[in-house]
Amino acid sequence: MDLALWIAAGLLAVVALTGGVSKVFVPQEKLAAARGGEWTAGARPGFVKTLGGLELLAALGLVLPAATGIAPVLVPVTAVCWVLLMVGAMITHVRHGSAGFAGLNLIYLAVAAFVAWGQFTA
Repeated sequence: MDLALWIAAGLLAVVALTGGVSKVFVPQEKLAAARGGEWTAGARPGFVKTLGGLELLAALGLVLPAATGIAPVLVPVTAVCWVLLMVGAMITHVRHGSAGFAGLNLIYLAVAAFVAWGQFTA
């Protein structure tokens, strides 16, 4: 079970890192032109950058606390925060007609819920 939790948290961390880097460092016009990023066209730049920053923090919070042994309770707390972020992402993608991306967010939500459950009950 421990290995499965590490794998799940690691995969989510990669997803969070990828999303965070793109939202923080890729110009918003380029994001808006990309498939799945259409929602950024109508969003304020600061909002998109803030979401990216939160995703970068999530990438760290899903792995570093458990890896270092410093405040490992932050891993399931981060996973719960990721669940909430994915609910918002699903709503946003459905509103913009990207049901496929909403489905992908549902998978990420399920993996994060597994990490939270596994870490809180361990």
